[in-house]
Amino acid sequence: MMINGKKLVVIALGGNAIKKAGEEGTAEDQFRNVSISCEQLVKMNKQDYLMVLTHGNGPQAGNLLIQQEEGSKLVPSMPLDVVDAMTQGEIGYMFQNQLQNAFRRDGREIPIASLITQMIVDENDPDFQDPSKPVGPFYTEEEAKELEKSKGYIVKETRSGTEKNWQRVVPSPAPIGLVEAKVIRTLVG
Repeated sequence: MMINGKKLVVIALGGNAIKKAGEEGTAEDQFRNVSISCEQLVKMNKQDYLMVLTHGNGPQAGNLLIQQEEGSKLVPSMPLDVVDAMTQGEIGYMFQNQLQNAFRRDGREIPIASLITQMIVDENDPDFQDPSKPVGPFYTEEEAKELEKSKGYIVKETRSGTEKNWQRVVPSPAPIGLVEAKVIRTLVG
């Protein structure tokens, strides 16, 4: 698709590109990983593409859900949809910051904006009954079953071949629309 004479490219990064397996997921870890991605995005942009970046947030949402639960003794915890928006803001900020820095190092000032989005889904989507989206850290089967009992988590084996193959899963219904579609069209041009 061409917009204003530029080819539109949509780049999708998974949450695991931002918090890699084996990392704690500190802000420093995630900024470093985002910075590496941004250096590649700057190279792509030299080809005069109009870029839209989208990202996952499974590891970040899982970690924030744990923070919400652990902090709920002191302050109210937020539901999953708000946690999702919080992590979109967090990751959007990291990309906005690091992409601006990468462009400046390349001698260019390119306007960048991040946007929190809301998906429209079917309330009868089967994923609400049988969640499939892994979030947060990996657990042993024993740890996962204990979390299932003690905290009411839904857990599933999401990989094999290691001691810790289990994760919490949450609903991730198939999107049927995007609330901010008109806003994105306006921003893109």
